Amino acid sequence: MIQHEFAQQVADILKSDENVIGLAAAGSWLNNELDEYSDLDIVLVTKEIIGGDREKMLYYANQFGNLLSAFTGEHVGESRLLICIYENPLLHVDIKFLTLQEFETRVENPFIILDTDNQLQNVIDKTQANFPMPDFQWIEDRFWTWVHYALLKIGRGEYFEALDFFGFMRMVVIGPLLHLRNNNLPRGVRKVETQLSQNDFDLLKSTLSTNEKTSLLKALENIIKLYQSLRKDLYKADISLSHAEDSVLQYYEKIKNS
Repeated sequence: MIQHEFAQQVADILKSDENVIGLAAAGSWLNNELDEYSDLDIVLVTKEIIGGDREKMLYYANQFGNLLSAFTGEHVGESRLLICIYENPLLHVDIKFLTLQEFETRVENPFIILDTDNQLQNVIDKTQANFPMPDFQWIEDRFWTWVHYALLKIGRGEYFEALDFFGFMRMVVIGPLLHLRNNNLPRGVRKVETQLSQNDFDLLKSTLSTNEKTSLLKALENIIKLYQSLRKDLYKADISLSHAEDSVLQYYEKIKNS
């Protein structure tokens, strides 16, 4: 696979760098799911702080191959991430720059490619990876206000705005909860085509819509029903249900009948 070849090339380049502690791979690499469409997620651990300093990050990225484009990951809340496109071969590579202390906090245990004095392995042995789980109360506190917001957009005729907002609700609420119901990590809508039961995948498809009022309202109704089903299956009794639910459902009927 080109991802393996590129990662090994990076490791060979870094071996002589005294600032480098280690290199590891994450993402699809860990589950043997790499294919021709996969990007490469690598973690570069250094003694000096590199993450957050764009020039230093680019200094390393430019050594690894013919870099066509690179930008930092503030849009995903991660300034230590450099998102790159290389050519020959054309490959998307995400490089996360960490210190050894920062490496202790992670969502998964990466595959170690280069490890000076077994420092990365020692960290993995002594600390635990924790994938962030959805906060059910956080979701419930917001969900019905989000539904009301979508209804306002539909009522005003801002159909594309509502369409985009449905995507947000699938990514933040419906997708993660469906993954949990299917005993998966709650990775938004990643790989729902292969990791959900057929019934749950069909339910998710029912939340899709065209930019037309009747279609939007039906999709929103399906989002609501699916959320209520997921809430029943996943939430415990200590989750306080929102007082807004009944009023928002009544407003749904008002917009539907207007």
